[in-house]
Formats: sequence, C-alpha cells, structure tokens
Amino acid sequence: MAVEITRKDMSAGELRAAATRTKDAKAARRMLAIALVLEGADRTTSAQTCGMDRQTLRDWVHRRNTEGIDGLSNRYSAGPTPLLNAEQKAELAQMVRDGPDLA
Repeated sequence: MAVEITRKDMSAGELRAAATRTKDAKAARRMLAIALVLEGADRTTSAQTCGMDRQTLRDWVHRRNTEGIDGLSNRYSAGPTPLLNAEQKAELAQMVRDGPDLA
C-alpha cells in the first residue's frame, strides 16, 4: 500500500528548486521522485524515472514525512571505535618515527 505524503511544507516546484540547489545528487534524485508524485504521477513511474524501485521511493517518503527534506540525504556513521587508546597511538607514532631497530 502506498504511503501518503503527509508533509506539505514544500510544493512540487519547491522540491524541484531544492533539488537544483543541492550538491547531493542522490538527495536531488529523491526530491525529484517525490515532486513527481506530488504532481500526480503514479509511484511506479516516478520511481522508475528517478532510477529506483517503488519500495525504495516508499522508504524515502517515510523519511521525508518524519524528517523533512533533510531526511532525504544519506546518513553517515562515525565508523568503528578505535582499537588503540590515546597512549597506545602516541607510542605507535613514536615507534614509526624511530624507525626499525637495526640491531
């Protein structure tokens, strides 16, 4: 079942304008797909036009409904926690600076 676009803070034209301003190509593609839906295109056509599956478009509609336009950008994680503490990093850096033990 299609998820209704409940967030009405931006019109299709405003979404298109935001898509042209953003440097994030993936977010722009998502904005354009949602703009097509707001203009009355069916979701399958909107998704295919913008290079995604209908289910993927549905997921992005969910994110836009809850987070707004900022939700259309990818989230990046900080990565894994470091294996070395600050003292160990300093010790390793010193070992690298000292070079190999030639003895």
